[in-house]
Amino acid sequence: MSAFSPVYFADENALGLAKLLRRAGREDVLHPGRPALPEVPLGTPDLEWMPIAGAAGFIVVTRDRRIRTRPAELAAYREHGIRSVWIGVKHDLRPEKQAALFLRHEERLVREIIKRGEGPWALAMSTRDLRPVRLSGW
Repeated sequence: MSAFSPVYFADENALGLAKLLRRAGREDVLHPGRPALPEVPLGTPDLEWMPIAGAAGFIVVTRDRRIRTRPAELAAYREHGIRSVWIGVKHDLRPEKQAALFLRHEERLVREIIKRGEGPWALAMSTRDLRPVRLSGW
């Protein structure tokens, strides 16, 4: 793994994944409700945490399929330079499986983050690969 160390922000759709990674000692994974992120309590709407995540340079981890297609969220992606990875499998995975998937692809994810640089951009993580996602209207 490189010396570069991104900080991930898991939205509430990926809360179980984030909590598992935190319990495993990962301090580079934040989520709503964390004392280290008091400005994003549980229940914070997407349009309220997105400017915070963008300004902080977090890599957003989500399972929310619609976040990439809603006009207001797409505008926030652009405005705040959101960089995200969507756990995009055809069926819901339990948090343990999501964590295993994330860890399996993390080395490549870090390379992609470095390569893509500033946002906005989105990637989809599946059981097979990690690929760019075309955001609706771009």
